[in-house]
Amino acid sequence: QVQLVESGGGLVQAGDSLRLSCTLSGLTFSSTYARAWFRQAPGKQREFVGGFLWNSGATKLAESVADRFTLSRDKPKNTIYLQLGSLKPEDTAVYYCAARRSSSTSYPKSAEMFDYWGQGTQVTVSS
Repeated sequence: QVQLVESGGGLVQAGDSLRLSCTLSGLTFSSTYARAWFRQAPGKQREFVGGFLWNSGATKLAESVADRFTLSRDKPKNTIYLQLGSLKPEDTAVYYCAARRSSSTSYPKSAEMFDYWGQGTQVTVSS
């Protein structure tokens, strides 16, 4: 059974930082093509935040967060991290991690391209 478990969300003030983590179980390294973070604010569509191509370690961050957020991973622990810095109220959302099994011709950035999802962790940024 494939399972993704996120943690690290919370209520913070504008300008603060948080680190989210996501651990994947039930899927081997060789069966994982990509891992990613998405977020969804109330009334909005789920949007790509950043991700890894798992074997190469190549990363991509959305332009809207690239100057404030960073990605890292602990491959042996099958865990990815999203460091959120200089948080703004507009970063308030439920943050989800996702995993994709098969390769793709384009970098997977749409929610439809991912096979497995975590339950999400709430990040709330007060002004």
